[in-house]
Amino acid sequence: MSRDYFSGRREFIKNAALVGSAFPFISYGADKAKKSKEPKAKSVIHIFLPGGMSAQESFDPKPFNPYEYRGPYGTVKTNVTGVHFSETMKHTAKVMDKITVIRSMTHGEAAHERGTHNMFTGYRPSPAIKYPSMGSIVAHQLGTRNDIPPYICIPNQPNEFAGTGFLSSSYSAFSLGSDPASGGFKVRDLKVNGIKADRQERRKQILEMVDGDFKHKNKADIVKAMDSFYNKAFNLMDSPKAQAAFDLNKEDAKMRDKYGRNQAGQRFLMARRLVEAGSRYVTVTAGGWDHHNDIRSNMERHMTPVDQAYAALITDLHQRGMLDSTLVLLTTEFGRTPKINKTRGRDHYPKVFSIAMAGGGIKKGLVYGMSDATSVAPEEDPVYVQDFARTVHHLLGIDPEHRLMAPGDRPVAVVDGGNILEDIIA
Repeated sequence: MSRDYFSGRREFIKNAALVGSAFPFISYGADKAKKSKEPKAKSVIHIFLPGGMSAQESFDPKPFNPYEYRGPYGTVKTNVTGVHFSETMKHTAKVMDKITVIRSMTHGEAAHERGTHNMFTGYRPSPAIKYPSMGSIVAHQLGTRNDIPPYICIPNQPNEFAGTGFLSSSYSAFSLGSDPASGGFKVRDLKVNGIKADRQERRKQILEMVDGDFKHKNKADIVKAMDSFYNKAFNLMDSPKAQAAFDLNKEDAKMRDKYGRNQAGQRFLMARRLVEAGSRYVTVTAGGWDHHNDIRSNMERHMTPVDQAYAALITDLHQRGMLDSTLVLLTTEFGRTPKINKTRGRDHYPKVFSIAMAGGGIKKGLVYGMSDATSVAPEEDPVYVQDFARTVHHLLGIDPEHRLMAPGDRPVAVVDGGNILEDIIA
């Protein structure tokens, strides 16, 4: 286990000390949390494209505009009549009949960190509170299934906003610590033998950090809780089911080829294996989409593998009978400016952008919302971050109004405001 991993735990311990409690949250447990009667989604695969993907060069092309708005690409017909994507998405165009594209996503945060915070938590950033990610909330509310960690990040937790916020560190994501596309891929701390031999040393490291970082009356309680967290994690990793789920070599070579023998392909395939095994929420990151310069070559470089892998994932889930119970989210931080800039790229633009949702109770073959003629703003049915997050939790059977207790005995709703997007739910 890397020192960076323990650094994250140290930061949690410091935060816990500041609020005077080892774990500042209400432990309602999955059995006591208020949920919808029959959740449509059993699992989530959240594909996040960091940097801010351009809608004009993906889901929402503007082919009849002048070049400075249209951009360098043409379009491709999808398998839904009247719907076109950018020609960068020729594979995704073939699965449009199985997904919903939202072309009117909007928020007001043009900085990377703030836009990322929005899309991972459903909240705007606040200096007064650290909000938990949707993945950590799912882990907290729904718990472990089939000996598989409920919240997993591939290959690692991508940013601080994918973390637990004010929730207990017990609901942190399990990070692979290695890229499934790399040669000799091995999951960090996932070993058939030797896990137990390492436990005492890790516990000792935690104790040393606590002793060195602060003196606090609840130190023993914090260490006990942290020890419980590591015991739980290591016990999960001892499970044969977990061993098998993380082993990509068990996949047929032809299936690995369909996804693509690259970063996006093998990460997306791993995500399918993990939800199939029982994980409730898997976050996958792929590529870098901050295309201020030369958007043509950059989109071609990043979209080509993602387009193939995403279409393969949707098709694979459908063929396995898993799509209706697996909610697949494809999101990004924000969009890009309506006009091409002087360096042939597009800059940050949060006022309107596109995301995709599929499976898990989502309608198929639907385009929801509309950007205006030059992608300046939503023209129809704007979708806000709260609407998106509320819909995700609702589909999982988690009541968006459920209160979690933040530091200072402050009850905080799973989602504050917004509306469930009933028009996109099957």
